[in-house]
Amino acid sequence: MRLGSFNVMHGLSLADGRADPVRFAAAVAGLGADVLGLQEVDVDQPRSGRCDLAAQAAAALGAADDDWYFAPTVFGTPGERWRPATGAREPGEPAYGIALVSRFPVTEWRIIELGRAPVRSPIALPGGPGGRSRLVMLDDEPRVAIAALIDSPAGPLTVVNTHLSFVPGWNAVQLVRLARRLADVDGPLVVLGDLNLPGRLPGLLTRWHRLAVTPTYPAPAPRLQLDHVLARGQVGAVTAVRCQRTEISDHRALLVDLDAAPSRA
Repeated sequence: MRLGSFNVMHGLSLADGRADPVRFAAAVAGLGADVLGLQEVDVDQPRSGRCDLAAQAAAALGAADDDWYFAPTVFGTPGERWRPATGAREPGEPAYGIALVSRFPVTEWRIIELGRAPVRSPIALPGGPGGRSRLVMLDDEPRVAIAALIDSPAGPLTVVNTHLSFVPGWNAVQLVRLARRLADVDGPLVVLGDLNLPGRLPGLLTRWHRLAVTPTYPAPAPRLQLDHVLARGQVGAVTAVRCQRTEISDHRALLVDLDAAPSRA
């Protein structure tokens, strides 16, 4: 079973700054993931050609309609004009959030609210002069996690995907909050995501086991591990870890292969 986490950066390419649906689908399919957590997912956004990136990812991996989920965090466009994704989305209104896609049947979905940082913070965005990043001050958007109980060939497994705040300190608060809200989950559990926390820190904060230790950001020459695959309980032996660069995003995809059946924690 291959698990993966991929911050897709709206499907944009660092090479030309465009989002192309064929290129996006090829990037996702090329990961060969059985369960994939996606962050920075656009739906109906002008910057990504008004595509539904979550649906495209599900099609690329061959997931059934009931086995993928898009959780919007905002309606509108982060960094521009947006509102928290509460209530109904207006027809044609852009959305942005996270998604979880599974090739295996999902028997239960759960959304966990993690809150948002109340302060603005500087963040580096691609697209500056000469291809360099540009520093802007942004309001943090609400953060959530998607939890899925997956009927994998190895047995029941809970997989969680999230994208935590870029505001230092608040991302740590959100991760601890997530760990507490997952305390009632029975059996083995894996958390995927762009945690915006480097290296060993997520494991130290949660006491979960790091299944992958490798830098994932920035994509051309990774120096930091911001993307993680963490486990609680017996999820099986890790047989391979890969940090895969694609034709999209400023992050590399993080992939972990497992070979043994999960057992109850």
